[in-house]
Amino acid sequence: MWQSIAQQLSEVLVFDYKISEKVRLNGGDISQSYMISDGEQRYFIKVNDRSFLPRFELELEGLTALKQSDTLFLPEIVHVGHCKDHAFLILNYIPCKPLESAKASYRFGLQLAKHHSWGDQREFGFDADNYVGTTLQPNSWHKNWARFFSEQRIGWQLQLMQEKGVEFGQSDEIVAIVYERLAAHHPTPSLLHGDLWSGNISNTPIGPMLYDPAPYWGDSECDIAMTELFGGFMSDFYQGYESLRPLDSGYQSRRDVYNLYHILNHCNLFGGSYLDDAQNIVDSLR
Repeated sequence: MWQSIAQQLSEVLVFDYKISEKVRLNGGDISQSYMISDGEQRYFIKVNDRSFLPRFELELEGLTALKQSDTLFLPEIVHVGHCKDHAFLILNYIPCKPLESAKASYRFGLQLAKHHSWGDQREFGFDADNYVGTTLQPNSWHKNWARFFSEQRIGWQLQLMQEKGVEFGQSDEIVAIVYERLAAHHPTPSLLHGDLWSGNISNTPIGPMLYDPAPYWGDSECDIAMTELFGGFMSDFYQGYESLRPLDSGYQSRRDVYNLYHILNHCNLFGGSYLDDAQNIVDSLR
């Protein structure tokens, strides 16, 4: 595998790249991650089974889409490829550490606010279905935000749970309640990161860097809501964000609705206490 990776990387770089160092990196439950080096240039590489190639291609598409606003700092895409048994995604390597700096957090808030304000998309969705974690995320275009979120986010997750024999009530009723909660809310579509928890952003010598997106055009509040779901973001981040893009007064009433999507996804992926969390949110909406 590594010989094939070195050969393909040499073709992309247009010089002979020989891997002299390979370090397994912590983090990432889906793919194996490594730092590779030829003694001069280092790269970050994700490796998975060959069948995973379409998923790496979707990740490339997501990173490319987010770069268009020219406001966020994201990894540079070097190559997506495969060999006999494996698929891999190669990105530039940048040393990272947790986003624990007040200054960097404020800066990221500014960047995200500018990004959410960018674009002239009039519908909600994305050009392709993608993944949030390992769960398929349908993204068919809709003009109505309440319809899109209630059906393609909450309804879809409830369907997946039903297939596992788990229900939180009548799915059609829950979808209808979510729709009613959002029916009077008419946000302008923003290109979301889609999986914005603290594990998908780091601080670097260049500044805050985002990765592992699950993008689609939706309500910018969805990204903000998820930052509050699992914590890990300093108050400076929110101060920076709201200095350019103040949150609507109704945000607090929608936050749990938006986070129900990610709680349901964690139910599908992990089960456990997330089942109780999901049920509590559903009950509070009734």
